[in-house]
Amino acid sequence: MNSTKTTKLGEGLSNRHVTMISIGGVIGAGLFVGSSAAIAKAGPAAVLAYIITSILVFLVMRMLGEMAVAQPDTGSFSTYARKAIGPWAGFTIGWLYWWFWGLVIPIEAIAGAEILHAWFPQISSAIYAFAFIILLSLANFFSTKSFGEFEFWFALIKVIAIIVFILIGVTAVFGFWPLAKDVSGVGHLFSNGGFMPHGMGGVLSAILISAFSFFGIEILSIAAAESKNPEEKIKRATNLVLYRIILFFVVSIFLAVALVDWRSPDLQKLGTFQYVLVSLNVPQTKLIMDTVVFIAVASCMNAAVYTSSRMLFALGARHEAPKLVTKINGAGVPTIAVFASTFVGVICCAVNYLFPGQVFGFLLSTTGSIALLVYLVIAFSQLRLRSKLEKEGATVPFKMWLFPWLTWFVIIVITSVLGYMFLSPQYSHETTLSLSVTIGVVICGLIVTRKQKSNRPVAVRVD
Repeated sequence: MNSTKTTKLGEGLSNRHVTMISIGGVIGAGLFVGSSAAIAKAGPAAVLAYIITSILVFLVMRMLGEMAVAQPDTGSFSTYARKAIGPWAGFTIGWLYWWFWGLVIPIEAIAGAEILHAWFPQISSAIYAFAFIILLSLANFFSTKSFGEFEFWFALIKVIAIIVFILIGVTAVFGFWPLAKDVSGVGHLFSNGGFMPHGMGGVLSAILISAFSFFGIEILSIAAAESKNPEEKIKRATNLVLYRIILFFVVSIFLAVALVDWRSPDLQKLGTFQYVLVSLNVPQTKLIMDTVVFIAVASCMNAAVYTSSRMLFALGARHEAPKLVTKINGAGVPTIAVFASTFVGVICCAVNYLFPGQVFGFLLSTTGSIALLVYLVIAFSQLRLRSKLEKEGATVPFKMWLFPWLTWFVIIVITSVLGYMFLSPQYSHETTLSLSVTIGVVICGLIVTRKQKSNRPVAVRVD
């Protein structure tokens, strides 16, 4: 099997770029706003849901880190799936991942456009959305360093926002926040229906919501391949993943449910962070949070353009996408792959505005289970590749702990969650659509890889 030569891409990401991507890459609007949905499902026990999800995601990242340290590759888990499971698996998960991030581009563009339109209503949301896509696409088009620089500052602002929120929250919990009236302590954890008002079912529903908030952390293994000494960067970042997500997610959610009544309709209306800050009488809360969410949206779309283009490049390098997408410019950027991914985003954005609430909503539903499928493939790939290396007596420089038991634990948990989603009336529609798309891509993968195999020249033995 021919491996993807990712060294053809530039090494434009510096240490500070990769470090900040690994720190801030997981922080998106899903934390600032979307976490309110998880709190509504589980009440204060949403903290437990985020702890469980944090540990699960950390184990998945450890498995991915083990494979990425052994072979840094822009194709990341798609390349590892190809090696471990078969060419069809690499084809399938690569295209599903590209499809997911391709749709993230218009999602974030539309969200960002709504914020801009609220600030400057003279211009329509559609114009803002298309301008947003073009601007961040250009940032990715000319050099990898441009992507890294944008993401560095985006991530820095998000991290500062989280730290400030935590400092304000801790001060308020201990009763020292001067602007708050009757908001202190942790009484809300138990006084509004108890810590777990909806039982373990509510916690499980919150886990499903929180799992998608974490999706994107695996971008680190893709970005590190375009930097110097990627092995060391992956090791360091993977080791610190758990501490970062617990600090940013678990501590933030704990402070939120400790300080405010989780049953309040304003929590859903305003979003977690904004509602807490409003309750603490922080001046200009709406403007502050709109700005932070806008930065988070821009960061996510910047990462979506980068990630989808690199995965498309990796597919092209393995002859599983048109060869044209492997064309790179002088700065080592796959320009055609960037253009193709952006073009899909523009088309989906146009569909949303031309047929509101129809086609685009259906397309979004097809991505419902892709995050969990990616995690499942990472676990299966690590299980098979590690077993193969151990049989060969090869050295594994960066190991997953308690192999294979923890790997099997992750596989069983993810499979159980997917089964629950498939049977649950609330999630069955999206899960069915996601699995239907997956089956379609698997069939395409089998056809493409079989053609590749049949087209290979057959060695003729001469006696």
